[in-house]
Amino acid sequence: MFTSSASPCQRINSILFPGIALWIKRDDLLHPQVSGNKFRKLKYPLLALAGQRSHLVSMGGLWSNHIHALAHAAALAGHSATALIRAADGMQSAMLDDCRALGMHIQYVNRETYRALRDDDHYWRRCVDHITPEHVWLPEGGSSPAALHGVAELVVEVGDQMGSLPDVFMLACGTGATLAGVVAGARGESQVIGVSAIKNGDYLRDDVRRLLQQAGYATDHHYQILTDFHHGGYAKISTELVAFCDMFQHQTGIPLEPVYTAKMLFALHQLCRQNYFPAKTRVVAIHTGGLQGNRGFSE
Repeated sequence: MFTSSASPCQRINSILFPGIALWIKRDDLLHPQVSGNKFRKLKYPLLALAGQRSHLVSMGGLWSNHIHALAHAAALAGHSATALIRAADGMQSAMLDDCRALGMHIQYVNRETYRALRDDDHYWRRCVDHITPEHVWLPEGGSSPAALHGVAELVVEVGDQMGSLPDVFMLACGTGATLAGVVAGARGESQVIGVSAIKNGDYLRDDVRRLLQQAGYATDHHYQILTDFHHGGYAKISTELVAFCDMFQHQTGIPLEPVYTAKMLFALHQLCRQNYFPAKTRVVAIHTGGLQGNRGFSE
């Protein structure tokens, strides 16, 4: 079900990132239909269901990369699935069209219900009809403790591709699970910097610590989360960010989406301009994909 090949780790030479040696871990190329880290997060939760016929239930928005990946993974593994989507009844997106085509059932929930789903791991049982023992809940963004094991494998891949781990891993944060997985995999050998894609993201520090603890990893490894590069909040963009995306894509040929990876690379650009890193620091920036969401900015 899951690809066994590693995503490329591509060397980047760009005037946008002066003073450092930069590579981009191209998880946007990890799967032909599902660009990004979401397959890594789903790997071990779904491997635990191998040989079973399960009905997977999760939650997300109209353009959720997690829901998009889950629909593909469920179809590949022979599971049925339901997505609880935060939207008014009947709202549509190309992402939901993809999910329906893969057999996923879409159920709309209002904002109040969605908040309850976030706050209570069992609240989904009130939303889904005819619960059976086959129903399996996966939290928002796929951010379960088991998800960290799949993400940690990314660090091993980078070490094999580069011959050693870099000085710094840098990546965008939504729920914090990918950051926690990279911290777990790096085991203190690399500094890990997360860039919050959402406004008021200080709470992510506690969420990362909790996920590491629940997954059985040490919580004292060095990492930090930058919270000032959200450009207005989740799925918000600025003219400055758009201009940066255009320049980056023109120089490198690497496609970006503005919700996560573009904000992370913009933050890295700003840090380089401020001489934040010692000269020739080896940085691996993780492209977490999500390119399917670009369709939402053209509708």
